[in-house]
Amino acid sequence: MTNYFSDYANLCFEAFGDRVKYWVTFSDPRTMAEKGYETGHHAPGLKLHGTGLYKAAHHIIKAHAQAWHSYNSTWRSRQQGLVGMSLNCDWGEPVDTNNPKDIEAAERYLQFCLGWFANPIYAGDYPQAMKERIGRKSAEQGLDVSRLPVFSLQEKSYIKGTSDFLGLGHFTTRYITERSYPSRLGPSYQNDRDLVELVDPNWPDLGSQWLHSVPWGFRRLLNFAQTQYGDPPIYVMENGASQKLHCTQLCDKWRIKYLKGYINEMLKEPLLSHMQMVTEIVVPTVCTLCVLIAAVLLMFLLRSQS
Repeated sequence: MTNYFSDYANLCFEAFGDRVKYWVTFSDPRTMAEKGYETGHHAPGLKLHGTGLYKAAHHIIKAHAQAWHSYNSTWRSRQQGLVGMSLNCDWGEPVDTNNPKDIEAAERYLQFCLGWFANPIYAGDYPQAMKERIGRKSAEQGLDVSRLPVFSLQEKSYIKGTSDFLGLGHFTTRYITERSYPSRLGPSYQNDRDLVELVDPNWPDLGSQWLHSVPWGFRRLLNFAQTQYGDPPIYVMENGASQKLHCTQLCDKWRIKYLKGYINEMLKEPLLSHMQMVTEIVVPTVCTLCVLIAAVLLMFLLRSQS
């Protein structure tokens, strides 16, 4: 399948590359894998619990890398475009920020969501939290190997760095708390994570049952992605709110409020930019001022002695 996808990608590069300069190989592959191979809600409608989605994701990542390398070696020099993947993820906030187990569970939530696909592309392998958790549960379930596939050393090297930007889709936030699911319950993506997702009843609810307006979670996810993956260019690919009420006329005040809140969070100065500003501007400026002050004091001291 990776070869077929590469053929398709090259056909698109050749046909449209003179006009298209931004390429997204896969959009929201996590949902594609989970809904297609775990729950069966999307095509191809398979329910291969705790196995199918990991295999599908494994091949999606390899297909992406092959398409990126094809563009990089054949088309980039003449077309000057960029190739990346778009990943959807909600923000996971610990229920109790003073509870190490909740903090770890929230981190694990993000790794099973965003890190599942981003970590191989930016670091060359699946997140350690996924490898440890799925490997342990697989062993407890009597399997000789982990249900999470393994990249060879050659594949890790081939996949790492295959991104010119990080596409990010984000809509809402969840509170996360630790919950252990016994391995005897059987293979399951949800059980592998050992956590529970909760919502605050005070969060404004929107048109879809799962969707709540939590703008501050957007900024935290952006900061997480920025620091976790080495400050890559980030393009927000998906965001918005479904219709809340059936309206015969325009009634979008609630959607305007949602978009305004999320856009304002996105426009706030990123954490790394503050750190970079301190490193590149504030520190040299302070050092320069210290040198000047020391020179002036020395000059006055020499004059007073003379």
